[in-house]
Amino acid sequence: MDYHVDQVDRVIQNAISVMEDSKVQVFEICEAARRELHSLTVELETVLRETSETITKVDGLERDYRLARIRLTEVSRDFVRYSEKDIKSAYEKATQLQLDLMVYREKEGYLKTRRDDLQKRVKSVETSIERADTINLQMSVVLDYLSGDLTQVTRILESAKNRQIIGLKIILAQEDERKRIAREIHDGPAQSLANLVLRTEIAERLLDTKDLEVVRSELVDLKSQIRIGLEEIRKIIFNLRPMALDDLGLVPTLRKFAQDFEEKTRIRTVFETAGKDRRLPSAMEAAMFRLVQEGFNNALKHAQSTYVSLELFFKETTVEMHIEDNGVGFIVDAIESRAKSHSHFGLIGMKERVELLQGKWEIQSKPGHGTKIIIDIPIKGEPGKEFLAHGE
Repeated sequence: MDYHVDQVDRVIQNAISVMEDSKVQVFEICEAARRELHSLTVELETVLRETSETITKVDGLERDYRLARIRLTEVSRDFVRYSEKDIKSAYEKATQLQLDLMVYREKEGYLKTRRDDLQKRVKSVETSIERADTINLQMSVVLDYLSGDLTQVTRILESAKNRQIIGLKIILAQEDERKRIAREIHDGPAQSLANLVLRTEIAERLLDTKDLEVVRSELVDLKSQIRIGLEEIRKIIFNLRPMALDDLGLVPTLRKFAQDFEEKTRIRTVFETAGKDRRLPSAMEAAMFRLVQEGFNNALKHAQSTYVSLELFFKETTVEMHIEDNGVGFIVDAIESRAKSHSHFGLIGMKERVELLQGKWEIQSKPGHGTKIIIDIPIKGEPGKEFLAHGE
């Protein structure tokens, strides 16, 4: 036994070494992305300022050019009051203003294109930084577990009760991280939406031109971008950690999730409960919400269903969930082979989460007859101290 433990220990040490090197590389990539983001942000602020100034300049040139054309028409018609020199001067002025207007209009178009390109690049780099930070945090958690005493881990894994505690700790760590990210996204959008403030200033300056169509078009575009941004932020926050889960509990959160799912996907959704509703340990509620979320996403992406139902049964010592759809279905025996090629990976992830909670898992499905997932999770009446410290 000690010989095998030593072998496993060497494998783990090699894995730790590789992951530490990878963590350094991810950190360097993240820092390079932060520097690029700073550079892009500075350039974007400059372009936004130049765009605003150019729009103002174009508005002024358009006004001066209209007046110059009116002036040219006047002097060209009245040969008595105006000399040839006056006519020539009016013509040259109108021509020069026309040339200037063409140049600044071209500059305005270039700046707007550059502005849109920079905004896309900034968003892309921000996404890359967020992903790199997430990977770095995940690697840190894995390294902490791998760095532990192998013999101690082996003894812990031999105890069913402690296996569940380890699983719950992993879930709690994930949920704590999701809550942290959710708070940051919730409090930080003002930074990323600063450019929208500048665009409102541009729209405000356009009011001076009294060209209501241009102003209306700019405001409609601005309003559309704000709505899209808000919707994305709210969606991210809810997916990371529904605030109602901590405040109201599992059942109200699932009911709201089912309603939102039906509204967004136009898939008929039903949610029913049976038994005495009660609050569960925080980690268990979070895990069950993720199971429902993954089950519904599978129905949406793969099942081609028009109906999805969720049933929650509160029993004395367990909580049972039924997730059912009327989609295309599949051959249950083929799931494991498909999982190797990353097909139906969501179902495999659900199964692993259920096993961490020492629950039971069953899939009933066949082609053309939909899918039903039955999950039964035990409720521990006396959680350990560590569970209580991190859970409720």
